[in-house]
Amino acid sequence: MSNLSFRSQGACARLAASAAISACLISNALAQTEPADDDTELDPISVLGNRVEGPSAAIGSAVSSISGEELEQRQIRVVSDVLRELPGVAVNRTGPVGALTQLRIRGSEGNQTLVIVDGIRMNDPGTSAEFDFANLLNLEVERVDVLRGPQSALYGSDAIGGVINIVTRKGEPGPTRFRATLEGGSFGAATGTASVSGGTEAFDVLVAGQAFRISGVSTAKRFALAPTSSLDRDGYTSGTGLAKVSVRPTENLEFTGVARYAEFDADRDGFGAASDGYPFAASIDSRDTERGKQFFGRAQVKATLLDGAWDHVVGMSYTNQDRRSFDGTDLKTYASLGEMTRFDYQTNFRFQTEGLVPASHVLTFGADHTRDAVKSFTASPFPADAPNPLRKHIDNAGLVGQYQIGVFETLFVTASVRQDFNDRFDEATTYRLASAYTFDRTKTKIRTSWGTGVKNPTTFELFGFSGNFIPNGDLKPERGDGWDVGFDQPFWNGRILLDATYFQQRVRDLISSETVADPADPTGFVNRPINLAGTSKIQGVELGLTVKPIDGLTLRGAYTFTDGEDATGATLVRRPRHIASFNANYAFLEGRANVNLGIVRNGRQRDFAYDAATYARTSVPLKAYTLVNLAASYKIHPNAEVYGRVENLFDKKYEEVLTYNTPGRAAYGGLKVSF
Repeated sequence: MSNLSFRSQGACARLAASAAISACLISNALAQTEPADDDTELDPISVLGNRVEGPSAAIGSAVSSISGEELEQRQIRVVSDVLRELPGVAVNRTGPVGALTQLRIRGSEGNQTLVIVDGIRMNDPGTSAEFDFANLLNLEVERVDVLRGPQSALYGSDAIGGVINIVTRKGEPGPTRFRATLEGGSFGAATGTASVSGGTEAFDVLVAGQAFRISGVSTAKRFALAPTSSLDRDGYTSGTGLAKVSVRPTENLEFTGVARYAEFDADRDGFGAASDGYPFAASIDSRDTERGKQFFGRAQVKATLLDGAWDHVVGMSYTNQDRRSFDGTDLKTYASLGEMTRFDYQTNFRFQTEGLVPASHVLTFGADHTRDAVKSFTASPFPADAPNPLRKHIDNAGLVGQYQIGVFETLFVTASVRQDFNDRFDEATTYRLASAYTFDRTKTKIRTSWGTGVKNPTTFELFGFSGNFIPNGDLKPERGDGWDVGFDQPFWNGRILLDATYFQQRVRDLISSETVADPADPTGFVNRPINLAGTSKIQGVELGLTVKPIDGLTLRGAYTFTDGEDATGATLVRRPRHIASFNANYAFLEGRANVNLGIVRNGRQRDFAYDAATYARTSVPLKAYTLVNLAASYKIHPNAEVYGRVENLFDKKYEEVLTYNTPGRAAYGGLKVSF
């Protein structure tokens, strides 16, 4: 246990504290007799923080962002790799590239984080209702934002830990532009991308595609008990297509459409009693495979009235995620199809008030309806009355209201409320209060937020069967609340930016699992989900630092301390107490050359070990590790660039998930052209 206290203050106390800080900031703003100078206004950021466009000064929650240019400087190919460098984020991958990749924000579960790409909710209702980052490669990504803390008042279920918003590039006015890359390297890796984009004031369009393959390494780890055991490589191939189009028949009306399609074929290793005498169930070398097809689409129309003061957005999203598992004889052992259909509407009305206290106001109202549907099949021998294939769906409707006030362009207070109506669970009301104040002289921004969250059990947890898993139809929604307080401080005319945040989060009725007798085989054991009675507690500190000492050189560092335990007092697994990162990027020779050094430190953490006979689980430690990556590029022509990188420079051996292997040192190189 850390020196930080876990003494609960209660939701009312946390709300009161947040409101008190907001009141204090209001008094400071009222004491200011002159509005801020025009040059103090900060650039607008994405709509993620408050679901409405506005200056960064209006965001009271903790948000971290990274641009597409920075992804290219790091030569990021799997988007989850860059998320490791952001405060509050922990990433775990069950093996090499293409394996299940989970992401946790502030110690929350993977399915308590909502992932949005181009306005589409990506979480898969067919499995655990989380998004598997394994198949999201860096195809035309323009920006990645991470919003930390409970956000269900804005985004509904799945947002207890936070929200990740990813935006891809769109066509720009001007001549048609073509871009392509070709790359190869270690483990038989080869990838190619191509895109065509363009537009005018009346429309823009982008079409892009990517193909990727790698022979990889074995998912199963070679244990010390059997150092000469033979392990085969587990390869991975994928293909992704992306299309985006916007049409603006008038200056007040815009129609937008986006579609993403992906296919993948991945070699898998099994999980069970290790033949080499390992004391726990482990990843076992096998010829299993998994194949999948994914479609994500959205269409929306935006109308802007009253000279931009009043806007309306109506949208429809549809996702289809199809996964199928096969054994070494190509016999289908499991299949899941998750579909999400969503209709949403949002309107924002902006107005100003003058007088003694000039203020800006934004009123927001939203409504949405979502249907999550699942169809699954398993070859496992479960009770005769178990539905196989399983077909289920859950409907949820939500209403959102939000009010934001800005005083003197330095103080912003935002209050949000959401009401959810679910056809299976009780109605849920969630809240959020956030405030931010920027001091005019020092540009110090103080921010604080408090919010509540809800996470409904998934259709799979309620009804699904798979492997050694059976469902529990009596599960209740997980409910959480959390608060944070922090500051952002620029120095040296903006060349240095320091941010720090302290946070606490609580989750009640956390869904865990218990080992019970197998209903199909009384001599065997299976796991089923249960709600843990009591409250799981998480707290920590997030630090970020960006320094630009000279032109062309950017130094970026982050550190997160997380202390989390479940309702029984056990340390939460796969949440390192300490995570740190450092990145140095230097562009020189008038921008033609670039060198990037990245370091990620993942501290000691715990993971579950399952008894090979009963599958009863215990918690065991995983060692800390440090990864170093080096990348460089050089423009040999204004339209051509050569590049190369080395990942895991010092060939570190490490585990992100118990008994699952990870790649060693690897080198890659390629060519990028554009015209």
